[in-house]
Amino acid sequence: MILEIADIRIHPGQNDDFEAAIACGATRVIAQAQGFHGFKVNRSMETPERYVLQIFWATLEDHTVGFRQSPAFTEWRSIVGPFFAAPPYVEHFELVAQSD
Repeated sequence: MILEIADIRIHPGQNDDFEAAIACGATRVIAQAQGFHGFKVNRSMETPERYVLQIFWATLEDHTVGFRQSPAFTEWRSIVGPFFAAPPYVEHFELVAQSD
């Protein structure tokens, strides 16, 4: 399982609309992608325009090739992209330890 983390900054004052858009886009678009295993979105308490999107993928390629190189990625960005104050910073992680 691969964890994609996207650090997202949005324009001030657009929280409600962004939160609706990201939930819709993730549920309607990303969730249909091969290898998708769930998502979480968290908003910073200290910096309300900062969000962390976590997406769980079966493989790195499910995200970087299967999704990012598909028309679905363009659709996803058309839903959430207008809210971005800057391009999201994205990294991928693999699990090395966990609690029960």
